[in-house]
Amino acid sequence: MSDDANLIERFLEMLVAETGASQHTLSAYRTDLEQASAIVGGKLANADREVVKTLPSHWRNLQNSTVARKSSSLRRFFGFLVEEGFRKNDPSDALPRPGLARSLPKTLTHAEIATLFRLVAEGVDSEPVKPSAARLAAILELLYGSGLRASELVGLRRSSLSGDKPYLIIKGKGEKERLVPISRQARAAISRWITFIDPEEKWLFPSRVGHISRVRLFQIIKQHAAKAGINPAKISPHVLRHAFATHLLEGGADLRALQTLLGHSDISTTQIYTHIDSARLIELVNSRHPLSQVNLVR
Repeated sequence: MSDDANLIERFLEMLVAETGASQHTLSAYRTDLEQASAIVGGKLANADREVVKTLPSHWRNLQNSTVARKSSSLRRFFGFLVEEGFRKNDPSDALPRPGLARSLPKTLTHAEIATLFRLVAEGVDSEPVKPSAARLAAILELLYGSGLRASELVGLRRSSLSGDKPYLIIKGKGEKERLVPISRQARAAISRWITFIDPEEKWLFPSRVGHISRVRLFQIIKQHAAKAGINPAKISPHVLRHAFATHLLEGGADLRALQTLLGHSDISTTQIYTHIDSARLIELVNSRHPLSQVNLVR
């Protein structure tokens, strides 16, 4: 199996775990990626920006909706390759965006989050505490409490948690290091979970062959959602990250601070969350703008 074929299979496997993608959706992704791979001689995974820029010339006679779908398939594939460490840069900015409207992030309500954590509390409050319950508590506290990406969480080393410092040192996209604050609850959950790990283990969430995979992480989250009575299709580690951002913004967090917490290099990426709390922003203008305090009618 060629490198492209192998990586396309791994990408499709991730889609199933993360989104529960249907066979129809998987078939469309597979077709788009295999056709693009054939165009560039089976070297799509390693294609640079100049090579990627040539792909749209093969789509000239296609409808805008089809071009948009193919571009989206490739963007998601390249994003997966970067996030998983198979390549360092993402060349997909060379692809066209015909009539694309940016989709809004899925999130969870405060009540749904409370339900998830209530079930977690029941697991860690029982005696004796099961390792799976302790691990789940640590995972949820980091995903929702600190907004980590799935790839960042599974790749956490024990050394990331340094002494009594209230933050983690992690490497995000592009190998950029950043400090991520962690709550007291998260520190307590991690401390509980560490008691079940071999002292010589370097990973915070180990498996038999290294650290747990993203696919396994998605499975853990969806299984927990099902037990909590929440549709598993509604939830993933990425949805918990979105909920972290959304609920912080609702609580009055500054957009620049949110950008730092999420590890976004561009503020425009963070601004997508502002749609969720437009009512609060309108009220902010009405109550805080200097002119709101001045009676202009005489």
